[in-house]
Amino acid sequence: MREVEAVKTAEQRQQVEAHLADQGAIYADIWKVGVNTALRISDLLSLTMEDVRMLDIENPALNIIEQKTGKPRKIVVNQSALTVMQRRLHEHPNDVWLFQSEAANRDRRAAPKPINRRSVSRVFEKAGQRVAPKVVLGTHSMRKTRGYAMHKAGRSIESIAKVLNHSSPAVTMRYIGLVQQDIDESYTELEL
Repeated sequence: MREVEAVKTAEQRQQVEAHLADQGAIYADIWKVGVNTALRISDLLSLTMEDVRMLDIENPALNIIEQKTGKPRKIVVNQSALTVMQRRLHEHPNDVWLFQSEAANRDRRAAPKPINRRSVSRVFEKAGQRVAPKVVLGTHSMRKTRGYAMHKAGRSIESIAKVLNHSSPAVTMRYIGLVQQDIDESYTELEL
């Protein structure tokens, strides 16, 4: 499995979103909800329209059981993710899945299915190649991007590890791609 990266700048995030939107709204929507919830792709694609209908608009939160760990998790849904989720519900009220496969919509005899993880991965990879400078983009890039943005905003590695449900801060540092350049910049960004 190839190592994917976080999208580290606001300009690159905008480029990724634009390239994904060119491939179809569903890909841009997956990205937007993914970077705002930090859900793993398996949990993200498992969200249903019923999950969206059940959200308390005043305090929107998803209560899920993570597929990878089997652990229960509460994910607060911020306004950016909520807006996308509600729009998808409005535009696709008869869909079962939040990110339902278009093939399922065309063939009414087939049971509805969420979009395929491999399809998402391929589209993300192509979008990363179109960003300047290129980013090795994949489905984990959403979580990595969220973690990296939290780090740049001054959140502690320990709190980022909690959000990403990692076992240790060391795993989180490696996961979000802290490199020597980030460490070097800390000396010039913070003068005492």
